[in-house]
Amino acid sequence: MVRMRDSISAFAEHVAATSFAQIDTTAVAAAKTFVLDTLGVGIGGSIGPNAAALPDIVQAFGRGDQARVWGTGEALPLSAAAMCNTYRTHCSEFDCVHEAAVVHVMTIVLPAALAEAERQGNVDGKRLIEAVILGVDVAAGIGLATQSGLKFFRPATAGTFGGVAAIAKLRNLSADKLVMAFSVAYGQLCGTMQAHAEGSSLLAMQIGFGARNAVVAVTLAEHGITGPVNVLDGEFGYFNLFENNGDATSVISQLGKEWCITDVAHKPFPSGRATHGIIDACLTLKRAHDISGENIATVSAEVSRLVHQLVGRAPRQQMDINYARLCARYVAACALIDGDVAFSDFNDEAYLRPGHRALADKIDMLSAGPETDGSLTPVSVEIVLADGTRHRETVASVYGCPGNPMTYEAQLAKFRQNCANALRPVPMHQVDDMIATIADLETASDVSRLIDLSIA
Repeated sequence: MVRMRDSISAFAEHVAATSFAQIDTTAVAAAKTFVLDTLGVGIGGSIGPNAAALPDIVQAFGRGDQARVWGTGEALPLSAAAMCNTYRTHCSEFDCVHEAAVVHVMTIVLPAALAEAERQGNVDGKRLIEAVILGVDVAAGIGLATQSGLKFFRPATAGTFGGVAAIAKLRNLSADKLVMAFSVAYGQLCGTMQAHAEGSSLLAMQIGFGARNAVVAVTLAEHGITGPVNVLDGEFGYFNLFENNGDATSVISQLGKEWCITDVAHKPFPSGRATHGIIDACLTLKRAHDISGENIATVSAEVSRLVHQLVGRAPRQQMDINYARLCARYVAACALIDGDVAFSDFNDEAYLRPGHRALADKIDMLSAGPETDGSLTPVSVEIVLADGTRHRETVASVYGCPGNPMTYEAQLAKFRQNCANALRPVPMHQVDDMIATIADLETASDVSRLIDLSIA
């Protein structure tokens, strides 16, 4: 039987053939920016639900000391360390995202790459940057090829392919071996949207499974395990089973010309990125018109069908922390009353604040656009005050994205905040050393030092 060339081959060839010298300096700078952001979020995520217990739990599956857990330093087997660090990176909903792809592109890629770098030892900064950028190209590229509503959690599915690419690059796999690694990863893909819909802590764990499975996939392929080659385009391939449809043609044509890492957005707030457009509009209106929570009659938000699917849920008096972080009505009330959305907004006592609960109940979300719309913007918010005055704001470029970026000072403040809020707060001199090391990452001789510095 003659097989059609599958899109996965083009991604594999891109990863295998690309060297640091071929990567644009803008992409290198972006990679360093989001290495800093992601490492900080992962350190801060050590206080998330189940995060402290997970390293002990996974030791029931096997012990080893190939890589360490960020912030706390437990030595674990490679796959377990990658899983724990990925879980910590997503459990606080503070991790960066490629908005157009709807993928948290660094959440598997960086933990997988750093764990592999620790296992190998003496991996320099250029090799890490190379692996990260190429892993992001794969994760985001697969997401960009499937712009529709989600039935599987794309950060876990597309993200796993990105993790495979990053590990394989550090192991110098050939394109043919990498196709097999992608294939073995495809056989392990998991992560449905049900965990997202219910706000379960399994949501972050599903991404952790992706990091673990990426390690397994590369290792098996490296030792000769094979699988089907039509991973993306086949009759039962990713684009037909995990997504409603997909076509990577246009994405593939830009590989090596445009770097997906340059389109990644920061999360300025510890909540789902799909809530950020509403938060942005609410804060803009609050500042421009000196609006207080007490004088608001109603709030309405017009959002895409995807945003409504992701965060249009009703607020509750009792919410799991993951549910609350994905409840746009609740976080919008926090923004309008407090002028911010912070870690302190996500606990049982915070949900019971009568003013916040009352305002959240006044917020209505309307979905607009076609069902196939996979975008997070535009977002329009209208506030009607008690005296009948109306104020409206439309956001096309949400705070934190490349078109409306966080300042470098704000990025550093977020990193420091995460390090200070960690289960074991990181000493300030180590925080400063991490910042300096990442700022000059291409000259680092061994990136394992970043893990040394993260441990209090």
